[in-house]
Amino acid sequence: MSSAANPSLETSPQLLLQLAAITKKFGPLIANDAIDLDVHKGEIVALLGENGAGKTTLMNILFGHYVADGGTVMVAGANGILAPLEPGAPQAALDAGIGMVHQHFTLAENLSGLDNIVLGTEPIFRLRRDRTGARAKLTKLMAGSGLNVDLDQPVHKLTVGEKQRVEILKALYRDARLLVLDEPTAVLTPQEADSLFATLRQLAATGLSVIIIAHKLAEVLAVSHRIAVLRGGKKVGEMATDQADRRSIAELMVGRDVPVSRRSERVPGKPVIGLRDVTIDRGDARRSLHGVNLMAREGEILGIAGVSGNGQAALAQLIAGLDRPDIGSVEIFGEKVTKFDAHQFAQNGIARIPEDRHHDGMVGSMTVAENIAIEDVRSRDYQKFGFLDFEAIRKRAEHAIVDYDVRCPGPDAPARLLSGGNIQKLILARVLEKSPKLILANQPSRGLDVGAQSEVHRRLLEARECGAAVVLISEDLDELLTLSDQIAVIHAGHVSAAIAAHDIDRSELGLMMAGQKKGDTDFGPGNFESSTKPREKADENAPRSGDPA
Repeated sequence: MSSAANPSLETSPQLLLQLAAITKKFGPLIANDAIDLDVHKGEIVALLGENGAGKTTLMNILFGHYVADGGTVMVAGANGILAPLEPGAPQAALDAGIGMVHQHFTLAENLSGLDNIVLGTEPIFRLRRDRTGARAKLTKLMAGSGLNVDLDQPVHKLTVGEKQRVEILKALYRDARLLVLDEPTAVLTPQEADSLFATLRQLAATGLSVIIIAHKLAEVLAVSHRIAVLRGGKKVGEMATDQADRRSIAELMVGRDVPVSRRSERVPGKPVIGLRDVTIDRGDARRSLHGVNLMAREGEILGIAGVSGNGQAALAQLIAGLDRPDIGSVEIFGEKVTKFDAHQFAQNGIARIPEDRHHDGMVGSMTVAENIAIEDVRSRDYQKFGFLDFEAIRKRAEHAIVDYDVRCPGPDAPARLLSGGNIQKLILARVLEKSPKLILANQPSRGLDVGAQSEVHRRLLEARECGAAVVLISEDLDELLTLSDQIAVIHAGHVSAAIAAHDIDRSELGLMMAGQKKGDTDFGPGNFESSTKPREKADENAPRSGDPA
């Protein structure tokens, strides 16, 4: 993602959208508290806030998925006059020119791009479907917006960036005047993100208004005209982007100063885990690996960069002991693994922070205390006369809640009531309190606000300083460049040789994520032995590519 200054495009004084005193309650929880927000024609507005701040709720009210308990939504008609939008009616929002692109795309994978775009716009009963007019309109839209895509390809054959273009074209085909994008760069390479931003600026210049829900502050500063910040369901700040900086925005989002994570230089220790020529074939790229060689050492963070769906799931399953290689071998502390069992791996000091914290990281119906102890119920620490010692479990949970700042009513609270950031803190407490030898951190800060991200990063760096090896699988290049000692790139199940983080930048990583090689670094089998040699300590005065400007 480019760090260019925010766009200098002129926006129209004409008001397109006005949200006035929007209030929404879920029982005793006030998700939106009298929020006001205006959007002008041709303006790109970034909506920022912590998890649970009310951003998605506000946009769901705008799009008709929720009905507000108070306040009004006004949208300008063709004559420029504001009129109330029918509440709780998504079709009314579509008819008013409001389009929404969700973080998780809503496309039919087996249909073509063209079919997905026109779906729902044609009469149900028609003997013959003539797509000539639709194709002509889309050709014109693609030429004017730069959103080029093969309309005849089945969606499952498109790249993630192309799928996003189909989603945006679907909204533009319905004559959207306001486009709402939820975390639009979450699964894009830096080059794809730059392309998206260029497209949004181009569309804004033609009069399209855009609301972006985002977490990445650098992206917000690069593309938006104005920033609105929510915290605790209230709008706590609003500013022109050219008057904002990362620190001021972060402080508004979390209500306090957010420390910057920095890793210290250190020489790694002995190998903890090694993969030798590992191949796993499960029929698709997401679950397969091809000739992978990797080594993670004590006191080192090994970053794994890649666009989602390129084999990260297979790699994570293997390292956690949940799958075994078809070809090749895995070594833990120099010993070849013969039995792949998650419990045995955990006994050997391998802990994991799963990708899906809600599905794989906790049991929502169980209490916070039970979730803290769930992986250690056989431990003597939680046994008393052959039975579970619930008092010991509760005491450990109380300690974890305080030490890891897990914001919840108490150890007996159901885990499902916790926000994403607090669930992640709960998982960190469970994982790190055992002083593991290897931590598999799979997308550890995905979807978290800057405050929760900072806490996750601090804890991982502390574990590194204590001698743990960390395998960090992430799509966030800022996170990888800031935390990693070495970075390897995974693409279509192939993993590149690891490169020192200070020897690579965002642009090069982005190209490698798209399948291109860097210099002599290629994808494929690689050389395991060369990856096991301790690298020379870098010049401590040399700038690191992950350091903030």
